[in-house]
Amino acid sequence: MIRLCQGKKLKYISLGLSVKPEHWDFEKSRPKKNCPNKEKIQQIITEHIRKYQEQILDFKVTNKEYTATTLIDKVNKPVVSKTVDAYIQLLIKRLKEEKRYNYAASYLQLYNNLLKFNGHLDIHFSEIDTAWLKSYESWSRGNNTAENTIGIRFRTLRAIYNSAVDENLVKRDCYPFKQYKVSKLSQKTAKRSIAKDEIISVLNYHGKTSYEKLAIDLFTFSYLTAGINFTDIARLTNNNLMDGRLVYTRKKTKKLITIPLQPRAVDLITKHARKDSPYLFPILSPFHKTEQQKANRVHKVIAKVNKALKEIGKELEIQIDLTTYVARHSYATVLKRSGVSTAIISESLGHSSERVTQIYLDSFENSQIDAAMANLL
Repeated sequence: MIRLCQGKKLKYISLGLSVKPEHWDFEKSRPKKNCPNKEKIQQIITEHIRKYQEQILDFKVTNKEYTATTLIDKVNKPVVSKTVDAYIQLLIKRLKEEKRYNYAASYLQLYNNLLKFNGHLDIHFSEIDTAWLKSYESWSRGNNTAENTIGIRFRTLRAIYNSAVDENLVKRDCYPFKQYKVSKLSQKTAKRSIAKDEIISVLNYHGKTSYEKLAIDLFTFSYLTAGINFTDIARLTNNNLMDGRLVYTRKKTKKLITIPLQPRAVDLITKHARKDSPYLFPILSPFHKTEQQKANRVHKVIAKVNKALKEIGKELEIQIDLTTYVARHSYATVLKRSGVSTAIISESLGHSSERVTQIYLDSFENSQIDAAMANLL
């Protein structure tokens, strides 16, 4: 038996072997030289001890608390046989059930891309090794996939693999991302902000079509309301208006945002008010009841809005593609160039420093944010 000691608690695990007392060395805890099948018995004992020692080390490396019971369960729990195909589809289903549709869409895009690369996914995670990953990377580049897209797909694949390890679908020993570094695929995205005079030209643009007019209104509203993103704009209702302020919880980060409504932003709300809908802007309507319906509708409208903005940007001779996200980045950049402390707002809303930005926005007094936003126009 193997004896596990943790504090004053002892647990014994039977190896399913037995030898006669005269064949066992009780001082050295191993079979004597005259023990039948000595080498094979010692090999079994050594292998079991190695498994427990490796699992203990794994718990320590990952900084996980464990007991003798959880250690035994982890070592003796067999690896579940499930293909990469079945598991990714299971994760997509889970994400949809959790109403995390953007993540589900990201997993589905990776799934379809992996099918194109490998032909099928009826493989086990242990088959995704360093050579396989390098081959996938090379194939992606051969298909002229953008660097950031490759990075996103590999980070998604790594997250799926980590989940598979946690669910005991593959042994941690097989983990390929220790050797294959996904970080090398990271590429800083070019700045998506425009100068203040260009912002003003966009805000003053008179749209020729209904979608151009809506695009300008949404771009303007985002810029004037601390760079609120399209998904959150779509979900705004009258309940988000409180004492001259816009108060909402970001869908992505679950952070509570409260900002002052400038007169022009109020005018846009009034312009798009509808008696038959609680939403502030004509993106969603009472017809869109489920989260999936809302996600589909937002995806459809943002594509049309960004297409209209891109055409407007070309007409105004703006050097970068104009999108709703440019309003978000420009909001941050204009404030910074106006002398506003980066402790209040950072240059990279929504990217590597988004968490820091949200923390600062939550911690400063409303008066400080109000004063900062006076620099927008």
